[in-house]
Parts: sequence; C-alpha cells; structure tokens
Amino acid sequence: MEPSSSHKSLASRRSLNSALEPWWPLDGSDQTHSGGIVRTLQAAHRGHREPSKASAHGLKVVAEGDQPVVDIIAVHGLNGHRDETWTATNGTHWLRDLLPKDIPNARIFCWGYDANTHGKRVSHQFLHDHAEQLVSNLCVKRKRTSTMQRPIIFVAHSLGGIIVKGALIHSDAARKGALEEHRSIKTSTYGIMFMGTPHQGGNGLLFGKLLVNAASVYKATTSRLLEHLERDSEWLQQQLGQYGPISGEFMTKFAYEEYETPTALGHSIMVVPKASAVVPGAPDAEQIMIHADHKEMVKFKAKKDNDYEKVSDHLIIMVESAGSVISLRWEEEVRVNAVRSNPEQSFSVVFSLSEASETNHFVARQAELAAMHEALSRGAGRQAVTLHGLGGIGKTQLAIAYTKAHRDDYSAIFWLNIKDEVSVKQSYSRLAERILQDCPSASQLGVFTDDKKQDEVVAAVKRWLEHAKNTQWLMVFDNCDNPKVPGNADPGAVDVRQFLPKAHHGSVIVTTRSSKVSMGHRMKVGKLEDVRDSLQILSDASHREGVIDDPNAAELARELDGLPLALATAGAYLDQVATSIADYLCLYRASWRRLQKMSPKVTTYEDRQLYSTWQLSLDHIKQQSEISSKLLQLWAYFDNQDLWFELLREGRANGPQWLYQLTEDELSFNEAVRVLCDYGLIEVDKSSKGTVVESQGYGMHSCVHAWTVHIVNQEWDSEMAEVAVDCVGRHAPENDVQHSWLTQRRLLRHLARCWGFIINGKMDEYGKDWILHIFGYVCSNQGRFDEAEKMYVRALQGYEKAWGPDHTSTLGTVNNLGLLYADLGRLDEAEKMYVRALQGYEKAWGPDHTSTLDTVNNLGLLYADLGRLDEAEKMYVRALQGYEKAWGPEHTSTLDTVNNLGLLYADLGRLDEAEKMYVRALREGMGTRPYINARHGQQLGLALRGPGTA
Repeated sequence: MEPSSSHKSLASRRSLNSALEPWWPLDGSDQTHSGGIVRTLQAAHRGHREPSKASAHGLKVVAEGDQPVVDIIAVHGLNGHRDETWTATNGTHWLRDLLPKDIPNARIFCWGYDANTHGKRVSHQFLHDHAEQLVSNLCVKRKRTSTMQRPIIFVAHSLGGIIVKGALIHSDAARKGALEEHRSIKTSTYGIMFMGTPHQGGNGLLFGKLLVNAASVYKATTSRLLEHLERDSEWLQQQLGQYGPISGEFMTKFAYEEYETPTALGHSIMVVPKASAVVPGAPDAEQIMIHADHKEMVKFKAKKDNDYEKVSDHLIIMVESAGSVISLRWEEEVRVNAVRSNPEQSFSVVFSLSEASETNHFVARQAELAAMHEALSRGAGRQAVTLHGLGGIGKTQLAIAYTKAHRDDYSAIFWLNIKDEVSVKQSYSRLAERILQDCPSASQLGVFTDDKKQDEVVAAVKRWLEHAKNTQWLMVFDNCDNPKVPGNADPGAVDVRQFLPKAHHGSVIVTTRSSKVSMGHRMKVGKLEDVRDSLQILSDASHREGVIDDPNAAELARELDGLPLALATAGAYLDQVATSIADYLCLYRASWRRLQKMSPKVTTYEDRQLYSTWQLSLDHIKQQSEISSKLLQLWAYFDNQDLWFELLREGRANGPQWLYQLTEDELSFNEAVRVLCDYGLIEVDKSSKGTVVESQGYGMHSCVHAWTVHIVNQEWDSEMAEVAVDCVGRHAPENDVQHSWLTQRRLLRHLARCWGFIINGKMDEYGKDWILHIFGYVCSNQGRFDEAEKMYVRALQGYEKAWGPDHTSTLGTVNNLGLLYADLGRLDEAEKMYVRALQGYEKAWGPDHTSTLDTVNNLGLLYADLGRLDEAEKMYVRALQGYEKAWGPEHTSTLDTVNNLGLLYADLGRLDEAEKMYVRALREGMGTRPYINARHGQQLGLALRGPGTA
C-alpha cells in the first residue's frame, strides 16, 4: 500500500534530520537511534520540550546541611544531566544520599544547564555563557541566604570542569560595576575536584579530539559538530593559559578514569587519558585514579564503594581546611577594596603594560607563578622576588603573566626598564604621568613631570610610593642585566636599590641574568621541561596547523631544548617562509649562523635575535675575567654537558698559558665557572654524578652551545680543538684503574664530539694515532663496538704508515682489534689479529714479555670459544708459566689465567684439575680482588657438583 503524502513528507524529513541533527540524549539513557528521532520529531511537532529536561537547569539544593560551613557545588559535563549524571544504576545519587552523612556541615548543590551539543550553539560562546550563568546563579543564591563569604568546593565532571574554570576566570576579572559581586565566587573558592576533565591535549591528542571523544560516548559525531569542537579547542587552550596563573590559589584534585568507555558506535575509547586529565606541575594538586570508565566514574552505588571512599575522603579534608583559608582571603579582599574605594586620597592607577614587550605565545608556568604569588603574599612589609636566568629563557614573560593574573591584588603596577640609569629614569617619568592622570591628588604630594628634572621626578614618585597609606603597589624592574654588584667594575652598572622607595611596604619583582642580584625570594627560571609547551610556542609563533602532532616539530622542539626565545625565533621564521619544519631543522644544524641572522627579530624579546642575545653577557664576562671568556670559547670544542675540572686539567702540559692558570687548582677553576654561572650561561650539571675521585661537572643549554660554536668561535680555532682532543685522550683511564668504567662513560659525549672533528676533516690526523687508539679502547669498553672498530682501523692505518706494521704500538692496536672482533663474534678475524700480534710481539719483545703473554692468553680464550680446547690449553699453560715468572704466582694476571684454566678443565670434564685451579685462584687471590674471589668460589662450587649443573 502506498504511503500517504504526509507520511512521505515525514519520512523524508526524518531522513534529513538523522543526517544533519542526530539526537543526543542529555542524560546518557540508552534509547535507540530511530526511536530518538521519532520522539524528537514528535516533540518538535508538539512545539514544546520535555519538562523533565527543562526543569533540570540551574541550582538545586540536594542537601541543606546541619549548620553548614561550606558549599559544595557539582557541575556535570556536556550531554550530562543535573541529577542523572551523579546517579548509579541502583538509584543512588551519591551527592544526595551518601555525602551528607559524611559531611553533614555542607550545603550541597547540583547545577544543571542545557548541555545538549546537537544544537546550533556549540561554540565557545556557548560554554562562556554557561560559565557566567553558573557564577550568576551562585551569587543570587548565596546573597539571598547571606552566605556570600562561605567557602566553596566544586566537583566537576568532564567538560563541566571547563565551565568551572571559565566561571573562576570570569569571577577573577569582575571588579567594578554591576558584576562586582561576581568576584565573590573566586574569592570564596577553596578547592576543586576535576573528574575526567580534559585540561589539555596529551600524548599527541588534540584538544578538539578530546572534546569529540567526550561527546561520542553518547552519539556518533557529525562533521559539523567536529568542526565546532575542534575550533573551540583554540579558545580552550587560551582558557588554560588564563586559568594557570590563578590555579595556585585553589586546592586541586585531578581524578582520572582507569578504563575505556563504550561509545555509541560500539567500540570503546579512553575518553580523557591521564595525560589530559592531570595538569603536570600544577601547584597544590593531587592525582586520584578512579577504577571506572568516563561515565561511571561519578556514579557510586554505596558508601563502601572504594572510589566513593577516596572521593569523599578528599572532600572531607578540603572542608576541614577551607574555613580558615577563605576567612583570611576575605580579610585581604576587604582591605584592598577599602583602599580602592577612598575617593579623597586614592592610590589606584589603571593597569597598563605599555612599558613591557608582551608575547602572544606565553605558555603557563603554573608552578613558577604559584611560587611567585606565595613569596609576594607572605604578610606585612615589603615582599620581593628576583627572577634570574639565561637570556631568552622567559623571565620577562613570566613577570608579565604574573602581573596580568594578579592585577586586581594591587592598587598600582609599574613596569620599569632598568638596563641602564637613563632607561630607568625615563620609566619613572612615564610613571609620573600615569600617576597624575589617575590620581589627581598625587600633585598635592609633590608628584610632577619635567623631562629636564628627571632626578627630581624620581624623588617625587618615590615619596608618593612611600606614603603610609600607599602600600599596595607592585614595581617590576625588568632587564637588570648589568647590576652594580661586587666584581662588576662597569661604570654603567645600575644599583636597583637606589631606585626603590625607602618605606618598608609594597612589592617588587626584578628580572635579571645575574645570579648575584639578591632581593627577596630568588627564583631561577629554567627551560620548559614539557615538550608540549615548546610545541605550543612553535605552533603559536608559526601560525601553522598540525604542529602539535608533527614528529619533525617534536624533534625541533627537543633540539631547541625548551628555550622560549629559540622556539619563538624558529616559529617567526617558519611563519614567513614555506620551508618545512624538517628542512628548518636541517638548516639549523648545518647553517646555524646564517639562519639566525636571516631570522626575523622577535619583538616580544626586545627585538633580540638568538645569535646576539648573549653578547651583552659575554661583554660583561670579558670585563670581569678573561679566563672565563676563554673557557666559554673552549667549551665549543667539547660537548655542552658535563665538563669537569679533572678533564680540563689534562690539557695543562701542552695547552696555552690561560688553561694552565684555569686548572692550577680546583679553586681557580671554580672561580672561572662561577662567573659564567652568574650570567646563567652554564649551570651545575645535575645529571652528572661525579665519581668518588672526580668532581661534578657543569653544563650549558644546547642553544648557548650552538652560539659558542658559531658566534663566539666564528673561525675554527685549531689550537682550541687540539686542547679538547688532548684532554679527552689523556683522561681516558685503563680498565684496572678504580672507577674507570664510570670515568669512561662520562667521557663518551666529549669523545664523540672530538671524533666528529677528525672524521669530518677539521683536524689533521697526523700524530693522532694514539688518541684514535684510546678512543677505540673507550668505546669498546662501553659497548660502542661499531664506532670502536672504525677508530681502531684508522689508528692502525696511522701506526702502520708512521711506524711500520711490526712496531709495538701498531701491534697494540692489532691486539685490541682482535679483542673487539671476539666480542662481536667475528672469531676468524679475531684469530688473524691475535696471531699477527703474537708473532710481532715475539719478534719485538721476546716470547716471555707480558704483552706477548697477554696475546697468548687472548688466543687461549678465542680457541676455547671456538671449541679448540687442546690449543686453548697450550695457550693458557704458556701464559700461566710466563706470568708466574714475570709477575709472580699471586698477581691478578696470573690468577686470571689460573681461573681460565679451571674453566677449560671443567669443560673438558677434568674436574680434579679444575678444582685445583679454582682453589688456587680462590686462596691466593684472597684480599686482592673480592669480586674475583666470589666468582672463583662460585665456579669451584659448580665444579664440585659435576658437569651439567647450574
């Protein structure tokens, strides 16, 4: 039967809607796709929404509490529901049925909103509106119940955490006008428990994909929704940056799911991986694993549920601590507002960063921002923080981020450039103009402007800052890179103290490259440790898509090693050319100087370029210590990591006079490296652990090392290169030296750099045969067999050319090549080397020389490995007789051969003879080498038990 025209219309309409507007259940209930379409169409036909959904919006009190002292607010995620999100399959709503019994003094809310993502308003405005609405609803409820200053703890599931963060950002920015009350929410918030909230992309996962993952739990996503959510990921990344500076004010718990979640398409996914649910380095934060999937992690059936116990315990602890913390915070808030509200004598100046060079790609250093806030909030009196570190490391940008995050904590924030006295006086003149504009009463206190009387202007502004009621200002002294400190004789050096007000109030931040500046709490600003932060700077600066997931970008980020200026410079170059990131990396390694000079200046770093940014530091170093500047130049010929005193001391004999002075003793060396440390160019290498006989090393950033190679050493310095190679070659210990293996391992990086000079033709190989032999020896001992073979072969070629094939030095390399081939399992080649070495030694030294005997013993080992046991026995017996004659019966070489004979006799089944060898090795070696004795004892036990035992 033909369907009616109305049925045809409905069928056609249903097909269109199913393609473009999939129905997503708000509460996660299991309804069929077709049924959902029918019901949606029926609702649309009736012209109204289901009342149960519409009524689930806004605040709902699920527990009033007994004399409540805290408000707990639960916020669900997109496609969630005010009640059903928190309700288990047995009907238990844990916020209503369980938590009030554990925290009876808490008023508990559930907040709901239109969380449906299939509508047309899936955008950041959609999320932002909800965040503002949450703040508004809370303000109204708390004002009506006279609880505006009651502590708040948020519990947020999934994308509800994004809304909570947005609400706190909005609240933090609210100061004046009709929204001033909104500030109270952030002021009152003590803690947040994020449950499966995607804070950031992680493990190569884009933020937008995480949002789609969260949505796909309920329904397959359309391309339109994917487009919306991925577009919003940019806004959410910006939100993460805005939230970071204030995050340290809250006690934070990051709960993450353990199991994958079934999706509407039938497969399972990890909706929010741990790497995205947990923000690394977040202050006052703790991780919590929930043994459930993304949907079930907020549904608890009973009080004894292990996950409920964890969640409730954390909430109980937060409730116990919230009262005192929030009380102090409100006292400070009231005090600051009182200062601002005094119209007769106001000291408030409009916030401005016109003096600073602000970047658009600062990544949140949350731990550093939190540490700064703590140091500057320690109580009465003046508080100060000194940010010191390498040029280009991001000190200025960190100070900017702090002032933006805490602008409302201060009545005035002043930014001063203190690179020299002229600059700081000009900054003071501009401050005077701002003060007079925003605080007319300041003129009555003597503030004035006059470019011809800058000293008087400075004095007048300082008097205004010293006023007894003007205590809430913050001064940032930026670029204090030439400070007047002991050891700096530069007449242009600036003493920051002479530009500080004398009164003991206010707050001060100083940024400097010098570690000698010590004002208040000193903080060293280091490189970005998380490669994701480096990738974010590259992405923002280059304006290229897909950078975050590009493996070439990740390799470039690792090469630039977390230095913000280097990352911003690379991004600026890539923004202006069509060069691929892979090609840029090749250019960086092959043509560093040309690439840096052709790269655009980074305006947010005061128009500096990577190749010139450390020149100022070098100039100051040369003024203070010529030896320190020479050490910096020499460092280009070593690896950038782990350079230590004993290594450099090896170059004294043949090196220049300055190196002799540098390594005269450890005090001289320490004084030279201290100057370099003062400017942040090097630091103690914490990864290098000195042995008991050698000192700890120093390291420099890879970008600084590239600068020493290409700028400090613009021309190849063959004398410096010879010093480096000589130091490495002479410092390599033989295996019988205590801790030799550790020292050899420390040498490997420097050895590899020197080897590169040789194989690339930068150095004359003539006379380097002994060094190549030593390099091969070290690499062989460290298991770097391929490199060792190349080094030995080149050494052998050099010896044969210089001394002939039968010279003892030549034969030493031949013998070591035999050892190497034996280690590689190339036994035929090993035998040829040993036989050649043996014949040569017998001719040069005679049959009983210890070098001859060493090769005899090596041949015995080789024949044993080849199964030629009779020949092996002859070699061992000959070696033993020779060692006993040359070294005596108790020498370690003698006992090693005794042990080898014991092993051979055991393999031959001649156990009585094996026992005699083992007993002798054990008895005569007592006290000489305990580890050998232990080995002999073990082998003796095996021999006594007979063959085939273990």
